Amino acid sequence: MKIYTTPPMVDPRNARRDFARLEEIGYDGAFSFEARHDPFLPLVLAAESTTNLRLGTAIAIAFARNPMNLANLAWGVHAISEGRFVLGLGSQVKPHIEKRFGMPWSKPAARMREMVLAIRAIFDAWEGKAPLRFEGEFYRHTLMIPAFDPGPHPFGPPPIYAAGFGPMMTEMAGEVGDGFLGHPFTSRQSLLENTLPALERGLAKSGRTRADLDVICATMTVTADTEEEFERVKLAARKHLAFYGSTPAYRSTLDCHGWGELHLELNRLSKQGLWDEMAERIDDEILETIAVVGPREEIAAKLRARLDGIADGVSLTHNRAPDPEHWADIVADLKAG
Repeated sequence: MKIYTTPPMVDPRNARRDFARLEEIGYDGAFSFEARHDPFLPLVLAAESTTNLRLGTAIAIAFARNPMNLANLAWGVHAISEGRFVLGLGSQVKPHIEKRFGMPWSKPAARMREMVLAIRAIFDAWEGKAPLRFEGEFYRHTLMIPAFDPGPHPFGPPPIYAAGFGPMMTEMAGEVGDGFLGHPFTSRQSLLENTLPALERGLAKSGRTRADLDVICATMTVTADTEEEFERVKLAARKHLAFYGSTPAYRSTLDCHGWGELHLELNRLSKQGLWDEMAERIDDEILETIAVVGPREEIAAKLRARLDGIADGVSLTHNRAPDPEHWADIVADLKAG
């Protein structure tokens, strides 16, 4: 199982140092994400300070951009990193797309599917495989002149991974993605009952098998060196899970375990701004079902038990600043197993 993580990127100027240290520790790959900073820029710095670390966006907000823009960015970072880049795309939610980015929102799964296919059509044109002629419901690309054509990529086109949670977006990833980026608000049971069947439906549509899709599951990992610190990070995890659980889109994980009524309660409390009370509703059973929780020496075995037969890779999602030294032994244990 490949091991990934996402450094916090509080200051993108530290990308050279942070990603280089992750490579030294033994991570197979590291992602950037779109929050306070553009996710592509730190990866350019990371590419300069690493040699083997796989680099990717997890995620770049697809609907804030267009296929040509994303194709150009991916082509460039893939070249700078000498073939180590993964274009990871996610949809975000309607209010952010419309009110923060001022971009259109409609039929998100269908739009994302078309986004991926349009980027591939652009890649094919640059590779000289076919003239650029993509005409879809949402995107249209029919003009490419030599001045804007970078030509065949020395490392081949970058792979495209799609993030998903609900059945339609997950099925779409199985149909057209090179990989799937799973959400951390899942349990082993929800992955088996909800995620894998949707991926299989998508794979069947495209005539592919599970071996054709790289599945990486972001997994909330809760551990610490002292009892006091352990309680602190568990509280942080409870707050994070309560936030996810209050969101209607994520209810299906709770439903898998008969906890659907908890979503209604968390949603009600969130509308009242009662965030601390929400965290109190996440008891130890819920915490340990969705997150991987335990002493440091047990984490690697628990991660393998969570994802065995499901994922090709794990992205360690932390509830503390991911100090590389704090996680070095866990990465080593995962590698040894």
